Amino acid sequence: MKLLVLDGNSIINRAFYGVRPLTTKDGQPTNAVYGFLTMLEKMRADTRPDAIAVAFDMRAPTFRHIKYSGYKAKRKGMPEELAAQMQPLKDLLTALGLRIITAEGWEADDILGTLAESCRRSGDECVIATGDRDTLQLIGSGVTVRLLSSHNGRAEAVIYDEDAIMEKYGVTPRQLIDIKAIQGDSSDNIPGVPGIGEKGAGELIKKFGSLDSVYENIDDPTIKAGMRTKLESGKDSAYLSYWLGTVQTDAPVPLEPSEYIPKEPDYAEVRRMMISLELFSLMERMKIPAASQSAEPKSEEPSEKKAFSVGFCSADEAIKSACDAKCADIVMCPSGAAALCIGESVSVVQSDEASVFLKKIWSDESIKKRTHDIKALDKLMRSFGCTQPPAGFTMDTMLAAYLVNPTANDYSLERLAAQYSEPCDDLPPFLADAACAVRFPSVADALEKAVEKNGVSSLLRDMEIPLAIVLSDMEEAGFATDAKGIEDFAVRLSDRIELLVGDIYETVGYEFNLNSPKQMGQALFEKLMLPGGKKTKTGYSTSAEVLEGLRGQHEVIDNILEYRSLSKLHSTYCVGLLKEIKPDGRIHTSFKQAETRTGRISSTEPNLQNIPVRTELGREMRGFFVAAPGKVLIDADYSQIELRVLAHIAGDKTMIDAFRNNADIHTITAAQVFGVEPDAVTPQMRSNAKAVNFGIVYGISAFSLAKDIGVSRADADAYIKGYMNRYKAVSDYMKRVVEEAKLNGCAQTLYGRKRPLPELASSNFNMRSFGERVARNMPIQGTAADIIKLAMVRVFDRLRRENIDARLIMQVHDELIVEATEADAEKALSILIEEMTNAASLDVPLLVDAHIGKTWLEAKG
Repeated sequence: MKLLVLDGNSIINRAFYGVRPLTTKDGQPTNAVYGFLTMLEKMRADTRPDAIAVAFDMRAPTFRHIKYSGYKAKRKGMPEELAAQMQPLKDLLTALGLRIITAEGWEADDILGTLAESCRRSGDECVIATGDRDTLQLIGSGVTVRLLSSHNGRAEAVIYDEDAIMEKYGVTPRQLIDIKAIQGDSSDNIPGVPGIGEKGAGELIKKFGSLDSVYENIDDPTIKAGMRTKLESGKDSAYLSYWLGTVQTDAPVPLEPSEYIPKEPDYAEVRRMMISLELFSLMERMKIPAASQSAEPKSEEPSEKKAFSVGFCSADEAIKSACDAKCADIVMCPSGAAALCIGESVSVVQSDEASVFLKKIWSDESIKKRTHDIKALDKLMRSFGCTQPPAGFTMDTMLAAYLVNPTANDYSLERLAAQYSEPCDDLPPFLADAACAVRFPSVADALEKAVEKNGVSSLLRDMEIPLAIVLSDMEEAGFATDAKGIEDFAVRLSDRIELLVGDIYETVGYEFNLNSPKQMGQALFEKLMLPGGKKTKTGYSTSAEVLEGLRGQHEVIDNILEYRSLSKLHSTYCVGLLKEIKPDGRIHTSFKQAETRTGRISSTEPNLQNIPVRTELGREMRGFFVAAPGKVLIDADYSQIELRVLAHIAGDKTMIDAFRNNADIHTITAAQVFGVEPDAVTPQMRSNAKAVNFGIVYGISAFSLAKDIGVSRADADAYIKGYMNRYKAVSDYMKRVVEEAKLNGCAQTLYGRKRPLPELASSNFNMRSFGERVARNMPIQGTAADIIKLAMVRVFDRLRRENIDARLIMQVHDELIVEATEADAEKALSILIEEMTNAASLDVPLLVDAHIGKTWLEAKG
């Protein structure tokens, strides 16, 4: 029989520190549970055990503490975020049918040692899974150890047997105890022999074989006088350390491996707990089945389980039902059929009639409709040839879930159904296609209550749902692209890249793979002997930050940085974009509305929001995005919108006056910070003040500001303090908003968009500092994102309402692009400026910089 024994405390610690912080929307930390279960699944898959035991320490002192009060005395207490996950993990393991084992007065290591020894005697196989090396001494005769770690949610394991121990340490597993007796162990506060470290201890044991033999041969001439003196004076400490470091094998626990054969999991309870911890992706990966009697919690207020009648119906029957009820829940099934939910009845309109049904009720304001992912539904309607805008939609469960919990990573209906609804396992197989539709009404009901409770009903109704239709239209429109221009540009880049590669090879003296960090590091820090090389396990770091720090040290650095920049341009923005051009000659990006935590819209496949603008060559890429024949592009960009939002939110009179008087805010800031008249501000002062202005919005530290503008940390700190002294209301806001976020557990925008911030309650300084930075900048960035969204909805509606031959085609953060016929360009320009300017009413004016051109580059002005 094969027994897998897990060192519970060790593994949950590795999981906690190896997985990025994860929390539920209510602030319950979950990263340690997630990491532990991930490592458990890996161990089960890799080892295929017959039995599993999970050993945990108890809070009571052990026999080691009783004999030596200093044992583990320097260890810090368990972080609150980790302690909060211990019981949920144990409950989950128990529900999964695994046996948790503890023994008062004994450590988990001793339980591992006892079970390992029992397997050794009975001829069974024992696999120990742990994050610590203390149990390596147990290896041998059927006992192996897998050292576990977790990095970014990925479980990793290193297998140790007797050969691996000999190869790594040059000793047998049992001799590791002798080495620890001499070198000690600072993490457990095992003293060892003071003054003798790992290398010296290892050499002594390799030569003499054991601690006893070292002292029996203390007069051996090969032991240097200094080491002999240390050994003699530290003898008692060495033997105490040997005793402390020896894993015991007689803990009072059941010895038979058969005692640890897993029981049948209580899947209903597992599912309930994993849903409450919002471990949806892990639940799917672990293939936790739905259970018909699952007592799943409902977010907000639970709905009573309903008995639904489910069947097929014609388009005409579905239309009549919707018109009679004046309401309808519409869910698209995987097969393309449309499911109509009214009351406790679900009618499936098969795919060949779905278009007839949907077209009839799509724009009927009198029928109040709810759906999931209205943007996808709008694109489907366009494929049916329906160009009418939708009307009467009051709920989009995907967008509602995003507003309620913007930190989740999955808003699929399947996931929401698991969270908000009862499973429906009793559907006949031919209606399995409609499973989510059956559960949709309870999901929509729960989310209606949730958005109301969270104060985001208006955001959903007036901003996000209308915006989804705008984004659908923009995706359909696409952006015309000059393919020939990109191809020619790619050739130019290739020629320059080839020259750079030749120059780099010639300078270094040999050819190597420029895209290999390892080979690049060897070339720079071993061949050219450049300073600052820091070798890691995988070689020298050659990050952009490292190379930027080497500028001026050697001519090759500039060439390497240029090579990297041009290679990125060539591969991502030439080759990559050419692949994305559709037969209509346009690139159709996808806009993600429920992706970022600040509320910003993101772009993907391809990401057109990330077209480079910092270098001249990068900006040239915008010249290949063009207007269609007979049309022009109109580019409108908010001027310093985040600083204007900051001025309004903080109510800073100095900043407000500067914006109202249309003064140069960066010059004003420079004058305030440096204590000079505006006329005396130098270009460098203005540049530094600009970095401070925008840095404050993003919660920049003195360290980061110093790196950004090339000054000392002391100077950067002085700039920030000078800024806060001059803009007193901003300084007060920065303090006040953090305290409000701590009190409310979230940060929010002027429009009520919220972002949970459990990090503010963290015992970890870095996590807490991160939470404070987000608390300061999220209201500013999020409000700016809300304003641009409102502007998009207003521009879209106005262009349609006035029948202007123009179309919104692109959004890049604070910038909107409209494609219009030449005849309607001036009118479209006027509408764009007017609607963006009036999208919000702040204490400072919103200014818009707009231009017309044949290409994006030209229209950018």
